[in-house]
Amino acid sequence: MSRETALRKPRAKIGPGAIVAYILALITVAPLLWMALSAFRPGAEVFSASWPKHLTLDNFTFVLTEVPFFTYLGNSALVSVVVTVVSLFLHTMCGYALARMRFRGRGLFFGMVVSTLFVSLPVILVPLFMVTRALGMVDTYFGLIVPALFNAFGIFLLRQFYLNIPSELEDAARLDGCGYLRMYWHLILPLSRPIMSSLAVLFFLANWNSFVWPLTVAQSENLRVVQVGISSLSGQYGADYQYILAASVLAAIPTVIVFIFGQRRLVDSLKTTGLK
Repeated sequence: MSRETALRKPRAKIGPGAIVAYILALITVAPLLWMALSAFRPGAEVFSASWPKHLTLDNFTFVLTEVPFFTYLGNSALVSVVVTVVSLFLHTMCGYALARMRFRGRGLFFGMVVSTLFVSLPVILVPLFMVTRALGMVDTYFGLIVPALFNAFGIFLLRQFYLNIPSELEDAARLDGCGYLRMYWHLILPLSRPIMSSLAVLFFLANWNSFVWPLTVAQSENLRVVQVGISSLSGQYGADYQYILAASVLAAIPTVIVFIFGQRRLVDSLKTTGLK
């Protein structure tokens, strides 16, 4: 046997599972590719099944010049970043208290938090709006940000993560004279970086794509987020779909960037977060 034959690596066989995975991936990506391609089509050829004869940037030019799209993007970025940062700070404290501190009613409180996962936004939309109006937060950034700060899934995931932290680390911190706040700041937060990174991705994407609540609470055009701004491109009797698709492509770019940079942290943290 020659040296080249001995060093030659065997070819990997593609099994049925891999073929099914490739087919599912193609089915998932196909609508996105169609949206990206149609965004460059002229208005008369948006729904054409044939390959486009010529592509144009006029759709993007219209969205960026004739529509205050940068305002929409800025509002979405501001709301998403502020909600993500504040929510992570509050949720880590709540998850740590539910996981490591002993107090009466801890299990009941955790059950109440988890039970909110079964309540969808449309069910509480009217009372939430009434409370927001009573507090004077309608048509303000506070109205967009404050109701979005609570996320039961984030509290649940952080609690499960903190349950797996060895108690010896806390015992050593107490011997050094650390109280709960100092222990939280110098011990718990550094250990929480992987799970916080994954939750940051989820929180940012959820708030960037939010539509129902921003549409309800923000009446001024200067406070419209990007999803509400895209919906305003369609009228009562018709819609310019080439502009809607172009705006959708532009709105999807930040989410793709955030997911690309955070996908490894997201997958790793979800794999290592056990259930107790």
